[in-house]
Amino acid sequence: MAVVAVASAALLVGGCGAEEKPKADKPVATTTAPQQGETTQGSQPAEEPTETLVVLKGRKGLELAINSVDRDAGGFLTVKGRLRNTSETASIIPAQMSGDETEVMKHGNSLGGATLIDSVGKKRYYVLRDTDGRPLTTSALDSLGPGKSTAVFMQFPAPPASTTEVSFQLPTFEPATLKLS
Repeated sequence: MAVVAVASAALLVGGCGAEEKPKADKPVATTTAPQQGETTQGSQPAEEPTETLVVLKGRKGLELAINSVDRDAGGFLTVKGRLRNTSETASIIPAQMSGDETEVMKHGNSLGGATLIDSVGKKRYYVLRDTDGRPLTTSALDSLGPGKSTAVFMQFPAPPASTTEVSFQLPTFEPATLKLS
C-alpha cells in the first residue's frame, strides 16, 4: 500500500513540472506592456484629437473642446473631447457638472449633467446611466492643474437619423450647437 502511494506521488510531482506545447487549435494568451500613447486604466488608448469641432468656455479658466460626435449602430451617440484648465492656478471641477440627479451625484464628480437638446424633435437627451445609476461619462473629476487637460467622453441615446444638429449643454459652460452626421 505504501509503495502504491509513493509511486502515485512521484507521478503527480513529475507531471507538474512538465512543459506542454500549446495545441495548434487553441489560442495562446499573451500580454504586452502598454505602448506609448496607451493607457492601462481604461480600455481606450489616449489619443491626441485631430480636429476640434467647438470649444465651450466654463468658469475659472475651464474649457471643453469637443473633438468628435459619433453615432454608432447600437443607437448611441458619443461625444468626445478634452477638458482643459487655461488659467494659471489649479481649478476645482464644479460639482454642478454632475447634474442634480441624486442617483448620478452619489457616484462622484462627472459630466453627468450634460444634455443634448433636439429643438426640431422637441426632445432632451440625458447622459446614459448603467444599471447601478453611474453615468456613462468621464467620472472621478476633482481638479485640473494650471495648463493641464484630460480626455473626456459622454454617451447619450442617439436622436433620430433625421436630426442633423443638437444643442449641447453642460452646467457652468456656455451651450454649443453640434452637427450630427
